[in-house]
Amino acid sequence: MKALTKILAAALIGLCSLTAANAQKTIYDITVKDMDGNDVSLSVYKGKVLLIVNTATACGFTPQYEDLEAMYRKFKDKGLVILDFPCNQFGAQAPGSIGEIDKFCTSKYETSFPRFDKVDVNGDDASPLFTFLKSKQGFKGFGSGAQSKFMDEMMKKQDPDYASKPDIKWNFTKFLVDVEGNVVARFEPTASMNFVSNVVSSKLY
Repeated sequence: MKALTKILAAALIGLCSLTAANAQKTIYDITVKDMDGNDVSLSVYKGKVLLIVNTATACGFTPQYEDLEAMYRKFKDKGLVILDFPCNQFGAQAPGSIGEIDKFCTSKYETSFPRFDKVDVNGDDASPLFTFLKSKQGFKGFGSGAQSKFMDEMMKKQDPDYASKPDIKWNFTKFLVDVEGNVVARFEPTASMNFVSNVVSSKLY
């Protein structure tokens, strides 16, 4: 009986420790790299509404940079920060160095929101940030319309079971984080930017 009690006690302690560790895991515990390779703790964005985007400079969705910059200028004084993470995993559409990417975005779209080092968002080398985001908001479909149908057919050719997986599907997938650090929404690149803007504005101060 004593041995059983000890086993149960040890199991309970282990479970409590695991629960505590999971409870402490928030987006603010994650560190990313800035464009110069320096560590940046996302805790610096506590109290802000975050829109986190994996981007590319040679993609059909690249003009969304214009909408993102307009949204940032409109809402930054109300607490919005857009975090830009270039990614070359989808059609190799983010070629070049981070410096070249930054020059392209600032000259063509006059972007002013924070940009970080290039990342992978899927696979063994995926950024811990995007692994975290995917665990909180999985894929729910591309929506309706011709563009959405095209994306669905393209993805099905690559993986017939793609829709059941939380992986990032393409460039300009967006995650919305509220002021308390909760990942409250995921927008596929096919989502209307007006719709994205309206949802973002509903979370601002």
